[in-house]
Amino acid sequence: MTPASTPRAAAVQDTDRSDAAADGEDRLPLPRSFRDVRGWFYNTDVLLFDWLLTRQRTLQQRGDLLEMGAYLGKSAIMLRAYLRQDETFTVCDLFGSEAPTESNEREMRGSYATLTRQAFESNFLSFHDELPRVLHAPTSVVPGEVAPHSCRFVHVDASHLYEHVRGDIAAARGTLTPEGIVVLDDYRSSHTPGVACATWQAVLEDGLRPVCVSAQKFYGTWGDPAPVQQELHDRLRERGDCWLQWQDVAGHRLLLVGADKAAQPELPVSRHAKSRAGARDFGRDDAGRGRGAALSALSRKAAREVLPPVVSRHLSRALRGGRGR
Repeated sequence: MTPASTPRAAAVQDTDRSDAAADGEDRLPLPRSFRDVRGWFYNTDVLLFDWLLTRQRTLQQRGDLLEMGAYLGKSAIMLRAYLRQDETFTVCDLFGSEAPTESNEREMRGSYATLTRQAFESNFLSFHDELPRVLHAPTSVVPGEVAPHSCRFVHVDASHLYEHVRGDIAAARGTLTPEGIVVLDDYRSSHTPGVACATWQAVLEDGLRPVCVSAQKFYGTWGDPAPVQQELHDRLRERGDCWLQWQDVAGHRLLLVGADKAAQPELPVSRHAKSRAGARDFGRDDAGRGRGAALSALSRKAAREVLPPVVSRHLSRALRGGRGR
């Protein structure tokens, strides 16, 4: 999704676009649940993200969160739920902007034609009050924008091209704390051999040490993997709903994890789902507010159809503001 090679001057368009996301609220389908957000984030990885991030919180490991390559925000929505008040969550992605190389531009056109920053922000703000820090840029800007050794968890899900993934892994290493965790997506998919090559090259040559793997993602650290690895194995075995297997790969101990049918952790809840639940659970007054919201939505639709665009946009914003009072 996001290439790793272009000059930093090729534009970091930084953060807050909440107005743009709100302006697109009427045009984009709003997710009613975490499952409604499009993306490739499977049950095993949901469980592993939750376990690893919860462990960091329990052990009071400090540090920021970083995601390189966000697509429509599914994993970003989950990551934000584990952010402490004094920490920063940074997301870096091209969001459909022109890629710096022809090969990466072909990848963007072929795989991510629907990716836009507005769609990401609309999804994210359906679950959280504020956007993360957004770097609208190639991932090559990360070393200059994220402080060295400041992150405890980095998710890499950007370009699938070997040369870019190598850069992303190097950027992850530079931003991680000594005990920090890096997660590499698509390390074994048939259509992403460049990711596989870059991942295992980092293991064999650059000191990356495996913790575990799922069918889609590789979890590793440049610190000591043994404590987290053994604890993960023991806790998942206690659950009884996960498939586990130890393997030795090139002198590295590796835990294979399958949890497709495991019970999910608590997932972020959409504010739209909350409003619907409120209308159901709290009686006639809330139901009346639900009908009012429906009428406001109908009014916005009618306004778009019969009024000039400038007038209808102002009316739509006014209706949204009235609904919040």
